[in-house]
Amino acid sequence: MIWNLLLLVVLFLLWLSRRSNKNIMKVYKEIGSGFKKMPLVGHTYLLLGNDEDRMKGFQMIGNDAIKRGGMSCYWHGNRLFVVSVDPVELDVILKNCLEKDDLMKFSRILTGNGSIFAPVNIWHRRRKLLNPHFGTKNQNNFMKTFIKQSAVLVDNLRKEADNGTFSVWDYLTAYTLDSVCEATLGVQMNSQAHSNLEFLRSFDVCSSLGAARICQPWLHSDIIYHRLQRYKTYQKNTEYVLDFVKQIVQSKRRQVENEPDSKTQCDKQIPTSDNGMKTVLELLILNKTFNDVELQEEAFVMIIAGTDTSAIGISFTLLMLARYPDVQEKVYQEIQELFGDSERPPEVEDIHRLLYLDAVIKEAMRLYPPAPVIIRKVERETKLPSGLILPRDIGILIPIWSVNRNPKYWGDDADVFRPERFLDGTKRHPTAFMTFSQGPRACLGFKFAMNSAKAALASILRHYRIKPPSELTSMSPGQYPPIRVKFALMTRDVDNFRIQLESRS
Repeated sequence: MIWNLLLLVVLFLLWLSRRSNKNIMKVYKEIGSGFKKMPLVGHTYLLLGNDEDRMKGFQMIGNDAIKRGGMSCYWHGNRLFVVSVDPVELDVILKNCLEKDDLMKFSRILTGNGSIFAPVNIWHRRRKLLNPHFGTKNQNNFMKTFIKQSAVLVDNLRKEADNGTFSVWDYLTAYTLDSVCEATLGVQMNSQAHSNLEFLRSFDVCSSLGAARICQPWLHSDIIYHRLQRYKTYQKNTEYVLDFVKQIVQSKRRQVENEPDSKTQCDKQIPTSDNGMKTVLELLILNKTFNDVELQEEAFVMIIAGTDTSAIGISFTLLMLARYPDVQEKVYQEIQELFGDSERPPEVEDIHRLLYLDAVIKEAMRLYPPAPVIIRKVERETKLPSGLILPRDIGILIPIWSVNRNPKYWGDDADVFRPERFLDGTKRHPTAFMTFSQGPRACLGFKFAMNSAKAALASILRHYRIKPPSELTSMSPGQYPPIRVKFALMTRDVDNFRIQLESRS
């Protein structure tokens, strides 16, 4: 009897699988792809090579969708992803398909169930609890931290001013790390003073290795991956990163709960904020909202999202300002209208008044979004405005890079840096600008990232003129080669954001 039952179960599962595959193949035939599907690997040959090659592959996949009217297909091994760059279709997808794809299990090795990649049932509860802590009142408090830390940044950059080409990346990640830790965790890292960036360097290693694994299905098996040298490197850096966050949370918990042994060595290494504000982490501890593991997961997400997103946005904006001196001059004039030749420190209201700078940052982040691609999973059959029906368990690949450059919504100059497009009153579908995602799972910290970028850039431009690296100074702006970018989960400049600074004084 039991064997007959087992046989029926197996036959039923095989029928479901065949039925599901039939529906998936129907979608593939209906949408199509501009690339040849190879046995076993599908289209993953497009993502072979190094981080720069992988970014080119994602750009090709996104461009194929643009050429085919907004949608195409991509086979990741034996798994089909529908690729969409059309805001109308994406609006429905992002509102109905909230689950991150199964491929994100590799990112969860670092983030755990942190809300950025958490399953929907976990994400929904945490997002509801976190939302109030990122409202307007707290954003103004965050801004005070950005202004304070940007003054340190400007001072640190003095050694580079008038001294030729240098990479601005480490300066900016130190600024954003100090800002996010003080503003949201109540911890003063003092990275700008001590160049304490080992945490971020370890995270960069994990990001690069994690991106490579996600893009290569033959590395998905733990049995294979754990036998490779790169796994040992990944594991070593993962342990360092997670232990770093664990120390911060434990230190903050001891301080908040006033335990007798609060002055431990860990606390001396991680001094706490003394500005009197209750930060997100402190409030979560006081309200007993999350347990220790949940606190560590959300603290990690706040650190990484707040550090990388802001630093990437600032860095690419600086590259654009160096390449477009006329735009840089307009930003400087806007700053001058507020401050003139005075030395007074900026106030929160000053930063909010910099509307042209706001447009410049958005335009830079439109062209160079921090997250160039995101993926979702269809949990229930979903009908799109085009009439296409997405079956359960199919994947959705959203190349934000290509959505932000879709000429159907951004015009024939979609690849051109033109900040005025955010000020000219042109109405576009809100999902056409996908830098911070859209829908219920859109980035919670988008205002945080924008305000951090505005404070830093206003301070930098007030004191320095941004120029391209020395090898480009003999060229006219129209002759500059394209910026080379790479995919390491986030968008990065291959040349590590090299510029020159010239003192305005």
